[in-house]
Amino acid sequence: MDFLSNGAHRDAAHFSRRQILALSASAAAALGLAACGKSSTGSSATSTTPASTDPKDIAADAYVFGFPLVLADVTRETGGPANQFVHQSPPTPEDKQVVRLNLDTLYSQAWLDLRAEPMVVQVPAIEPGRYWLMQFLDAWTNTVHDPGSANPRLKDGAPQPPYTYLITGPGWKGTVPDDMTQLAMPTGTTWLLGRIEYKGDNDIETVRALQRQLKLAPLSIWDADPDAARGGPGAAPAGGGVPAQMVARMDGPTFFNRMCTVMALNPPAPEDGDAMQRFATVGITPGGNVSIAPADMLTAAATEARKRIVAYRDPEARNQNGWTFDLNVGTYGTDYALRALVASVGLGANLPRDAVYPTVTANAQAGDRFRLTFAKDKLPPVGAFWSLTAYDGQSYLVRNPAGIYAVGHLVPLTPDADGTVEIAIQNADPGSNAPAGHWLPIPESGPFSLTLRLYAPKDDVLNGKWQVPKLEKLS
Repeated sequence: MDFLSNGAHRDAAHFSRRQILALSASAAAALGLAACGKSSTGSSATSTTPASTDPKDIAADAYVFGFPLVLADVTRETGGPANQFVHQSPPTPEDKQVVRLNLDTLYSQAWLDLRAEPMVVQVPAIEPGRYWLMQFLDAWTNTVHDPGSANPRLKDGAPQPPYTYLITGPGWKGTVPDDMTQLAMPTGTTWLLGRIEYKGDNDIETVRALQRQLKLAPLSIWDADPDAARGGPGAAPAGGGVPAQMVARMDGPTFFNRMCTVMALNPPAPEDGDAMQRFATVGITPGGNVSIAPADMLTAAATEARKRIVAYRDPEARNQNGWTFDLNVGTYGTDYALRALVASVGLGANLPRDAVYPTVTANAQAGDRFRLTFAKDKLPPVGAFWSLTAYDGQSYLVRNPAGIYAVGHLVPLTPDADGTVEIAIQNADPGSNAPAGHWLPIPESGPFSLTLRLYAPKDDVLNGKWQVPKLEKLS
């Protein structure tokens, strides 16, 4: 997962650094949702805690349940026209709309409306060795499909690139063309988050050319004239504000009525039936209206739910030598608490098989130096590549005269004589004490964090056999 660098809009004024990193904490703080969740053993099990019948508690649980849906819908409104790509330009330290910027990939995203007919997405031939991923999320923020460079996930007999995918909505019964691979989606609204590896300023024209070759068109247009389904520069974002802030400003009735409206277009999953029966007692139903419930009660419930969301901790999150990350993200089932938390801090989270992002926080005093040392033959085991990025206490890039914001990806690292690889993490330029590519600047003083992005992590990362080394403080 990328705390959205992943194309989602968050801002540090609304979400604190603690909240941004909350996904990876090791302690549990139960939300008390009535439907199924994870038991203490990690299995999916029905909660033994009796569901509260208090209307405010029910509404608060409904807020947690519906928060990802509403946030995604507001993000859709600000994201650009339906069924058109919006392509990202390279980020800079001046970018403050999004925290924890990703410097490794450029995004091409689109919001698909599958209610009328399927959409065709075509990915051009991309040279071997360049990471790419096309992530398809349903309206509830579950990652349903993830074709990419590691596995294009084609049907048997499908032709080689360009790869052509038919994205179908619920209930579609048509015939899939022979040269297309069907990717069936459970909701009519689908968020396509495309990523293409970006290798620095000298690579920008290559990536832009690939972005322009991405094609997206309704099936009827593709069938009638495939040449009409061209790529191109893409559309401009619609704009209009930061989605997380916009949702946070909603009072209770506004939020819940929006939730009811969007649920009518993108119904909850069958396994959500028990929760939906409970929510219906306060008027929260697909296409419903919450006028039967007092407005002040609904607003109080929304306020309480927002506190619950950012306080939640996944008991199965990992902590390796102070680095924290979560492998339960990407799909959520009935784990509504985790789904809401991930939406609040990282809307659009990847499946762990595509990327994981261990993060560590620290505090620097003036002149402090830190070091990250990878033992011999113990660099991160990945199928694609990895990078290490530093952020300040507000989760923005650390401006520095050298213009260095990440290491590990663009400049090859040089092992020491004993085979170890050391990265100097400090504000001052270490000069000849660190080879090129081995220095990552941090703030002169104050809190900072590091995120290690592992693209296409190998099994040793996912099963814990390989662990991130401890961040050492030298002075």
